Amino acid sequence: MTTTAEPREASEKVELWLRMYRQMVAIRQFEAQVSELYTRALMPGLAHLYIGEEAVAVGVCEALEPTDYITSTHRGHGHCLAKGASPDRMFAELLGKEAGYCKGKGGSMHIADPATGNLGANAIVCGSAGIATGAAFSARCLGTKRVSVCFFGEGALGQGVLYEEMNLAQLFKLPVIYVCENNLYTEYTHYSETTAGDILMRAKAFGLEAASVDGQDVRAVYDMSQRLVNRARRGDGPAFLLCDTYRYHGHHVGDINREYYRSKQEELLWKTERDPIANFGKWLVEQKIADKTALDQVRAELESEMKKAVEFAVAAPYPAVDEVDEDVYA
Repeated sequence: MTTTAEPREASEKVELWLRMYRQMVAIRQFEAQVSELYTRALMPGLAHLYIGEEAVAVGVCEALEPTDYITSTHRGHGHCLAKGASPDRMFAELLGKEAGYCKGKGGSMHIADPATGNLGANAIVCGSAGIATGAAFSARCLGTKRVSVCFFGEGALGQGVLYEEMNLAQLFKLPVIYVCENNLYTEYTHYSETTAGDILMRAKAFGLEAASVDGQDVRAVYDMSQRLVNRARRGDGPAFLLCDTYRYHGHHVGDINREYYRSKQEELLWKTERDPIANFGKWLVEQKIADKTALDQVRAELESEMKKAVEFAVAAPYPAVDEVDEDVYA
């Protein structure tokens, strides 16, 4: 016997899957435009593209409430978008324009959007661990039930601050989840050459709930994230989530010739067999949730949307010169 709740739950799940697909495509289309802006010399400085890792940001952030917190990294555009940031204001920030989230003064690696719970990206490796843990401490003291997520790459496993924060989080049973995006390369060095031992055991040594997941499978990331988020919200303490993923491009947009540290064959394997968007789209078609025409339309719509967002940012004015010393705190 079926209940009226079952069709409704199924419908909500379908809506979730389609929203997650759209979010991943949005991140990829955004990053494609960022790469073009750099190539056209319209963007000052460098950017670190998130292409290939979209399933992590989307899977984790879909498990959060709008009022929950995240902190991000130098490769943070995907996290910002998945948490609800607007592409036009993000592009404006990248181009140093007044309409940007930080009035053009933060740039690619320092976008923050408190309105969506994004406490900021951070160019310092693991620099946001203390911010996320502090936000979780405030949530515990105030009884808000908010959960914090700290995104970081495997390079952060060499930073002592991460272990200090995990220690404090476990002692105070804070509602924080440390999400390690292991894209295999710490800049230009394979993580096996820089990271000793079992990664999960590092978190387990402090008593944290620790789990690993295929970071290219958005459904797996979402399911595990939802479990850990619900656990943290109940007051059961912090967790560590290891997501195995891969960046398709270089460490930054200027890192074009990568054969001296990884092969073209390796890149091709991940792009053709492990692509999170292509594989999820294939699953949606197989499950008859969407057809190829509908998915193609999503990509076309988002490509157009991102181009319009770029046009907005390019046309936007720069901050006034007399504001150069405003919003500067250190």
